[in-house]
Amino acid sequence: MRFINLIIVQLLFAHIIIAQPDNEIKKNKSTVIIIGGGMAGLSAAKHLKDNGINCLILEAQNKIGGRISTNRDLGFPIDEGASWIHGPINNPITSLAEKSGATTILTNDDNVIVYDTNGVAYHDEILDRKEKEFKNALKLVKRSGTFNKSFESVFNSIYEDESNDPLWKFMLSSYLEFDTGGDISRLSSTFFYDDKDYRGEDVFIKNGYDKLTSFLSDSLNINLNQRVVDINYTDEVITVKTANHIFLCDYVLVTVPLGVLKNNTISFTPDLPHKMTEGISRLEMGTVNKFVLVWDTIFWDKQIDYIGIAPYTKGKFNTFLNMYKTNQVNALMTFTFGKYSDLTESYSDDEIIKEIMS
Repeated sequence: MRFINLIIVQLLFAHIIIAQPDNEIKKNKSTVIIIGGGMAGLSAAKHLKDNGINCLILEAQNKIGGRISTNRDLGFPIDEGASWIHGPINNPITSLAEKSGATTILTNDDNVIVYDTNGVAYHDEILDRKEKEFKNALKLVKRSGTFNKSFESVFNSIYEDESNDPLWKFMLSSYLEFDTGGDISRLSSTFFYDDKDYRGEDVFIKNGYDKLTSFLSDSLNINLNQRVVDINYTDEVITVKTANHIFLCDYVLVTVPLGVLKNNTISFTPDLPHKMTEGISRLEMGTVNKFVLVWDTIFWDKQIDYIGIAPYTKGKFNTFLNMYKTNQVNALMTFTFGKYSDLTESYSDDEIIKEIMS
């Protein structure tokens, strides 16, 4: 088994494939079809339009945004997908948020209470010491890792006692698995952190991430409910087929999620280059699930940013975001990571509530 770095398609950084003839794009003469109306597709369309290039977005869903989806059914915005701007300094999402009217609030990772399995809070000095040990452990795993071993196998071989310690399980899931989106058994021991971060403390978008997608989509030509099934770029004029239409264009920009490419729901003629298809097959995606519960009254510290639970089961509702701090509502947002996150996909609402309340 080969363990590779697990990739999550994030915001502007989607996997993009360009199918085109050899001639260069000419302003006001070429037509570009963009497959996918998520952040990558919308951003590309806006950039092209601003530079005088005609483009059309084909989106399979009945809404734009991709994994960005803001739910307001409870009377306040809940982002079912992206919620934070990670590293806001010089981050292009930050300037986009400002232009779109999105409001943000700093979430302080250090403003946290972590409880043990008996419901007793760890002292701050213990948490600080353990977090330093955890950061050192990440460095040691990276130095000791090999191409064919997972993070979990290398970590367990070095830190046999810590692998079953509830506080270490909390850090492995709430820090590492939350950051990467993947279970540590599927993360590479050498490339688990191979992306470059923007600087600055993370900020949470208070009034909905859809502010950004609405801003980007303004005046763009978008066709919803158009699931692309085939792209033929054999000739100079490219043919794009959906379930019920045929579109012609000069260029195609594909910004669909990795999962769509892996499932081969879009056929390409000619076939994509082997190097590209091999890369698609070897990359993986993980699961982070998000849950929001609302109470009549608050029973937790209003001023705390996060509540942590050192678990028996790694990835099982270990982290809670205080939404009174972010949105002044009596709500907590919690998460599942790694293998446990996959299990919750099949749970009913009642089962999830019961597990969270326990």
